[in-house]
Amino acid sequence: MPIRRILRTLTPWLLILAAGGLAAVVRFLFIEPAAIGETCEAQAALWWCSLRLLLVKGFIFHQLYGWVAFAVAIASMTMRRPWLAVLAAALGIYAMVLYCVELGAFALLVGILREVRLRAGGSPFDKNGHGQQHVHATP
Repeated sequence: MPIRRILRTLTPWLLILAAGGLAAVVRFLFIEPAAIGETCEAQAALWWCSLRLLLVKGFIFHQLYGWVAFAVAIASMTMRRPWLAVLAAALGIYAMVLYCVELGAFALLVGILREVRLRAGGSPFDKNGHGQQHVHATP
C-alpha cells in the first residue's frame, strides 16, 4: 500500500483525534484549574483572561459548541463533502470535551458514520434519489 494512500486514509482520523486533544488541553490546562481562574479574577487585564472567558461563555450560554457541531453534522448529511463529515466529527469531539455532551455526541457519531460511508462509496441512493434495488429473474 503506497504511503500516499495510507496518509489519505489516516488524515481524517488524525484530525479528529487532534481536535479531541486540543479540547482536552483547553479544558484541563486552561479552563478548569482554579489557580488560572483566581488569577483572571484578580488581574483581569491579562490578555489570555478574555480568551478564557470567551471559551467558558461558549459552553455556558446555550451550549454554543454543541449547536455548531450539530449544524455541521446536519450539513454533512445533506451535502456529499467528506471534509464536512470530518469537521462534524472534530467539532463533535471538541463539544463533548467542553461540556456539550449530547449535541457533541450526535455530531461525532454522524460525522464518523458519514465519513466512513463516503469513503466506502457514497450513499445507498443513486443520483435520482431512488434506492439501488435490483431484481434478478433467477437466484
